[in-house]
Formats: sequence, structure tokens, C-alpha cells
Amino acid sequence: MSKSSRWLAALPVYNEVNYVDDVLNEVVRYAATVLVVDDGSGDGTAERLERRKDVLVCRHSENRGYGAALKTAFDFAIAEGFEGVVTLDCDGQHQPCRIPEFIQTADQADIVSGSRYLKSYQGDDAPPEERLKINRTITRELNERLGFCLTDAFCGFKAYRTSALKQLNITDTGYAMPLQLWVEAAAANLKVVEIPVPLIYLDLERSFGGALDQAETRLRHYRQVLDDAFASVMADGISFPPREEAACN
Repeated sequence: MSKSSRWLAALPVYNEVNYVDDVLNEVVRYAATVLVVDDGSGDGTAERLERRKDVLVCRHSENRGYGAALKTAFDFAIAEGFEGVVTLDCDGQHQPCRIPEFIQTADQADIVSGSRYLKSYQGDDAPPEERLKINRTITRELNERLGFCLTDAFCGFKAYRTSALKQLNITDTGYAMPLQLWVEAAAANLKVVEIPVPLIYLDLERSFGGALDQAETRLRHYRQVLDDAFASVMADGISFPPREEAACN
């Protein structure tokens, strides 16, 4: 049995009819088992997925959120006995050819997180200014509070060992889920490694949902999610273990 066959590739999908087939055609080249979590798409994505015989599909009857879709993927990976799961988006911003690198790096880590800011690649896109500012702000605050040396708090291209997922209590259903994830990971003293990925922005008009499309509102929401995650951990009587001091470049 190959190493990759013990890993699941999982993609949360919501209204990606323009990208889903092209992305999945690439993903199946690099992953033995592929799960698509269709989070209540209503644009024809579900019908495209029904025609495919090379991927597994879990469908939410209604849109529940990015975090909820990932939680479905995590639960599936654990229940089916996979060694780990690689998550990537289905909008063309993540390169499926990098899946093997994530799996290989997970030999030395509990969570492998892609970073769009560790390395510059030829052809990198310029991120929307407000998204970059928020990412940098939250990433800095996360590092200060948790002792991490992250450079990209929000990249969805990740590899998780299922042994690590079993230690996390992920409840946030929205785009802020990664922030709760980092707090939970720190509380469990998980080893986190970042690896560089190209910076690709194809969907510059992504909606975060209602008022969250406003940058300042979104930043306040992210900080509230962080505060709530800390409070939840502390309420359970869990303290944050001292982390090995690392040199942050």
C-alpha cells in the first residue's frame, strides 16, 4: 500500500460550477481517495458532482459554512481510518500537484500548513490589500498569543494527521474556523510546520457573508473568535503548554 493511499484529499465546495471539474481532474491524479463536501451548492455544482465516479461526495442539504464543511471532512477521515487528510480549495487557488509534498512533510508534523508568504514564486498574484492586511494582523496576534511562528494564518491548503484531529474540538462553522484551529492546536501542543505555496487569487470578489464583507467588521469578528476559543480552552481547565522557542524569520 502506498503512503498516499492512506491519506484522504478533501475539498469543501460551495457554488464552484466553473472550477469543480477542472480542479478535480487534477486532484485525482495525486490522491488515491478524494472527498468533496458540497456545502449546499445551488449553481449546478451538485449536478456536476453526481456525474463523477472518481470522487466521494458528502452533501449538506443547506449551506452551513466553510468550517462546517471541513469538519465533515475531518469526521469522515477519522471514521474511515485514514492516516491523514489534505484539504484544499476547489476554486483553482491551490495546486493539486503539491499534495504529495504535504503528505511527505506530515511525517514530521501533526499539521502542515501552506503559506503564501514564505516564498515568492514567479507569477504570484497580488492579494487584495484589505485581505493581506487582515491576514498579517491576525497572524501576528496569533503568534504573540500562542508562541507560533506562522506567516499565513488562513491558507486552506493543509495536511492534518488524524491522530491530531482527534485532539481538536472544532465548532466554528465559518471562515474563521482556522483561528479556533490554531488555538486548539496550541493547547494540544501539536507540532505545526509551514511550507510555501504560490499566491494565486482567481476570485477577488469572494463574499464572507453579509456584514463580514466589511473589512473592519471581519477583523472584529476574527478577534472575537480568537477570544472565544481561548475562553473555551481555559474553561475546560486546559493550559497552554510551553512551546519550544523557534527562530521566526
